[in-house]
Amino acid sequence: MIIIHAVFHVKPERREQFLTEVKPLIASSQTEEGNLAYELYEQSGQDNIFIMVETWRDAEAVAAHNASSHFTGFAGQAGEFLSAPLDVKVYNAEQVR
Repeated sequence: MIIIHAVFHVKPERREQFLTEVKPLIASSQTEEGNLAYELYEQSGQDNIFIMVETWRDAEAVAAHNASSHFTGFAGQAGEFLSAPLDVKVYNAEQVR
């Protein structure tokens, strides 16, 4: 299982546009083969900082998602919304013993 955390620092004046544009990405991603969860959260106590928490079955599912039209379309315009570089962390969720 692969877990991805993507942190978005959104420009205050672009907040509503970001929230509108990200909804179709979330809805389409949640229906993809291999997607286990795809949710957006806002950081508590700090406006305009969001984290997308994604859980995928495997690396192949992530690769298919990254090539999807809904992902590439959103990624192509994401820079317009951001006040800081996108911060993405990818975790292999195999249990460590």
